[in-house]
Amino acid sequence: MGTGEVMVKLEHPGRSPVRVCSLSPDTSFLLSGASNGTVAVWDFHCKKLRKSGVITEATVMACCFAPSGQMFVTGCTSGDIQVWDLDLKQLHAKKDAHDLGVTCCQFAPQYDVDGSSLQFRLASCGQDNQLKIWIVSQHVTTGCEMQLLHTLTGQSAPVLCCAFSSDGEMLVSGSVDKTVTLYNVSNGVLLHTLKQHESFVTACAFSPTLPWMATGSMDKTVSVWRIGDKDHSQAESSRKPQCLGTGNGLSGYSSRPVSDWTEVDVSAWLTEEGLEQLVTSFTANNIDGPELLRQTKDTLVSELGIDSVGLRSKVLRKVEALNAGLVGADAPDEFLCPITREVMKDPVMASDGYSYEREAIMTWISNKNRTSPMTNLPLPSTVITPNRSLKAAIARWTVNQ
Repeated sequence: MGTGEVMVKLEHPGRSPVRVCSLSPDTSFLLSGASNGTVAVWDFHCKKLRKSGVITEATVMACCFAPSGQMFVTGCTSGDIQVWDLDLKQLHAKKDAHDLGVTCCQFAPQYDVDGSSLQFRLASCGQDNQLKIWIVSQHVTTGCEMQLLHTLTGQSAPVLCCAFSSDGEMLVSGSVDKTVTLYNVSNGVLLHTLKQHESFVTACAFSPTLPWMATGSMDKTVSVWRIGDKDHSQAESSRKPQCLGTGNGLSGYSSRPVSDWTEVDVSAWLTEEGLEQLVTSFTANNIDGPELLRQTKDTLVSELGIDSVGLRSKVLRKVEALNAGLVGADAPDEFLCPITREVMKDPVMASDGYSYEREAIMTWISNKNRTSPMTNLPLPSTVITPNRSLKAAIARWTVNQ
């Protein structure tokens, strides 16, 4: 953590794409789940594989360790939630816990001891627009059981993420409907619905020490929220969280539109993108933000003297990405490819009824992903058809920008 140096590279068995991973509470073990239905348990300290195996025919989309660190749960696109010990022995299975698939699972930090059993609270969310709270009981004699405590329906689209507060009293979730919801865990009451984000909310977390919460979205922003003080009454502590700020995760110059960048900002951008050898040339030619966006292959050669084909191509790709970001920031959500989150140039409709950028969905399918990127359900067919009406609408919108 001090230097950012890569310590080790772990390859999931079978080299299947890893969809989710989780550390045990004491960081002794690392868990990874993959697209081919396998999980791997690693000894985190010695960086060695401890155990791996196939646990489902579906894609593993969620996993997390219990606070005890002696068992973990997994959720998959079939909708099942399974409980395992560290040797991949199944302790319990809840079939069809979420219709259409599980997207996230999280344990509350605390647990209760009741005689010879441990009781944990588990949150799960899924494509069925629901967030559920379970009681997972681990008995010495009778084994493991799961009991549904609350079904929370405060969001109108698939729920993508969830997290417990450090005291286990609140639960936050993010959804495709762009909202963040905050619940009281004990009674399942919806405390607040927050509408700060402009696209899918894909990540959420509570600070372990401060009364803060963070939410991340496909709109490329992270919002930080302050929650009511714990020491106040219940009514006071459940007051609407205050947004402390929203940023796009980029530092300094990057928090402003490219059209507002100065020559110094462009130099900083070149350095951050690994193009520091071009700083002198760009500075000598007074390239600011607007000039950067107007660069072409010809101007890079004739005006800036960049003769290397590879270097020119790298600059142009990065400038094109900046331009795409400018367009995509204000584009209607239906014009953005669900995979790339960029304005589509060649939209096609897949058999799941959603439209995607042709290259993106073809790459998705060619990588043997036979499920929909939007629903996680099996694709009835891999046939794609041009969406000409959407392409025309995007063209009209682009001309008016």
